[in-house]
Amino acid sequence: MQARDIMMSPVVTVGPHASVQQVAKILLERRISAVPVVDPDNKLLGIVSEGDLMHRAESGTERSYSWWLRLLTGDAEQAADYVRSHSAKIQDVMVKDVVTASPETPLNDIAMLLEKRQIKRVPIVNREGQLVGIVSRSNLLQAIASARPKLEISLPDAAIRKRFLDELKKQPWAHTLNVNAIVQNGVMDLWGFAPSVAERTAIRVVAEAVPGVQTVNDHLLETPAFIY
Repeated sequence: MQARDIMMSPVVTVGPHASVQQVAKILLERRISAVPVVDPDNKLLGIVSEGDLMHRAESGTERSYSWWLRLLTGDAEQAADYVRSHSAKIQDVMVKDVVTASPETPLNDIAMLLEKRQIKRVPIVNREGQLVGIVSRSNLLQAIASARPKLEISLPDAAIRKRFLDELKKQPWAHTLNVNAIVQNGVMDLWGFAPSVAERTAIRVVAEAVPGVQTVNDHLLETPAFIY
């Protein structure tokens, strides 16, 4: 699946001249946690999230600096923080360096972006830089919740065994020379050795995912890997 398959579209947006109060109301009324900022051509300029409005003068939550923290941060950083907590213009508060993706970006890459950058959403832009959607962590959960069971395929035992071994050989962590599988009437017995509990579990998961497997009997022993 790609970003286009799960993204929210159209997206609630604001212009750079919107006020902080207006954006706060939009977040509350629309029950969203962030809003992209776009220009009249719908090109992405930035994004404002709930976190960007947590330290504001209106609520008395602006950051306070102790004398030693002032020495560490410097005047420029303190001035920038003052702007973020006191400016009424959203263009002064928004995050301008926004991580984006294209509609064709695979969901695996989206998940990696969310995890690596420690963010909760990724705006989706086209080649012209125009905002066309947004993918959040909850959209990834929706994709999982909407997943349909794979159709069961009736395969001969020999084909099941081959499918399992072929899939195992693709995994860089698998010591395939230490593992054997016997399949009878869709029941797979796993024999051999696994260097760790994690690898033993992973081998079982590979076996259970093979179409036609009814039951997996795990007889693997946990021992350091070695080659026959």
